[in-house]
Amino acid sequence: MQQTLFNLVPNQKARKFSPSFSLAFKNIKKTLIVVGACSLLSACAIFPRFSSLPDFDKEVSAGTEDISIAAIGLVGVPYRYGGNTPKGGFDCSGLIGYVYQNTANKKLPRTTEEIGQIGISLGNNTPAPGDLVFFNTQGSRYSHVGIYVGKGRFVHAPSKGGTVRLEKITSSYWSQRYTEARRIVQR
Repeated sequence: MQQTLFNLVPNQKARKFSPSFSLAFKNIKKTLIVVGACSLLSACAIFPRFSSLPDFDKEVSAGTEDISIAAIGLVGVPYRYGGNTPKGGFDCSGLIGYVYQNTANKKLPRTTEEIGQIGISLGNNTPAPGDLVFFNTQGSRYSHVGIYVGKGRFVHAPSKGGTVRLEKITSSYWSQRYTEARRIVQR
């Protein structure tokens, strides 16, 4: 039987290749690893966010503390998709709409995406209590929203089976998904 590359034993296969082929193979392998690593790193730029989180330890006031107080008062209300009342439950945008309507007499759009288009972006500035904070939880810059209440905390209606709750924006989960803060009401 004539020997070919496919029927040689492993040690014989290795001896059949020339040293220049082995060197070229190693260089191709290194290049593929570098290209792959660069591709993974550049994928992080698909969803823009600010280079660092705002200084959430800094205390800022925009005169909208009443909004944050009202939001804190709703902690414990059950989550319900499409919900927008304390009796019926809240989803994230329903909570925001309810609080702003009843505290600031400001009617907001119904969806998180639409809410993310109004007001002014705070860029990398620290939000004030009552400002909205946005997160990318489902592949969109504005897929989740909460009300900032100060000291690095926010109130939101998280998901099915949960309740409106107060959380640290600097926790590993939320800090990795934070996209921006927006000021809707100025006083």
